[in-house]
Amino acid sequence: MGKRKKQARVLRIFRKIHRTTGALLFIFFFFISVTGLLLGWKKDTNGVILPKTQEGTTSNLQEWLSVDSLHNIACHTLRTSVSPDLSLELDRIDMRKDKGSVKFVFVEQYYEIQLDGATGNVLSIGQRKSDFLENVHDGSILDRYLGTSGAIKLVYTSVMGVSLLMFTITGFWLWYGPKKMRKTSKTSPKVRSKKSAVNAVS
Repeated sequence: MGKRKKQARVLRIFRKIHRTTGALLFIFFFFISVTGLLLGWKKDTNGVILPKTQEGTTSNLQEWLSVDSLHNIACHTLRTSVSPDLSLELDRIDMRKDKGSVKFVFVEQYYEIQLDGATGNVLSIGQRKSDFLENVHDGSILDRYLGTSGAIKLVYTSVMGVSLLMFTITGFWLWYGPKKMRKTSKTSPKVRSKKSAVNAVS
């Protein structure tokens, strides 16, 4: 019976941890699951979440314009075709040699300008909603707006990672623990002795 009581005590502790973790971090688990689902579908939303990668005229880099020239075209396009008030700060430059195109991704409002690498022609102007979802998913959205250089993301991902691990372990034990307790009760010495006595009388 001592072993059974110990298993029951562990089960109560795990149930409390599982319930408390779920209650305290519900909203964060909700955001992680929803954004994760949308990110999984980002390339299959017909350009709604992530602009489609357009094709340029050639994949031969020797025929491409210089990065500086392409950058100037992208900045001019952002100011004239989107808004003259947007910042020209770049998040990254994504060169797609096989597609013959280059993407200039700007920090403000996640705008992306796709250009033909060889001619500089504008292939696409759009917002990368997937980047916003990624920032929400890993908590870096707060670093982005507060300028904390990744500190919040590190804490957030650490807390959520450990919490999800605990949630998984306790959830498994809440399923497996009762099964183990039933198995233990069936094979306990008292049960076996009662069975032996019955067999002896028979």
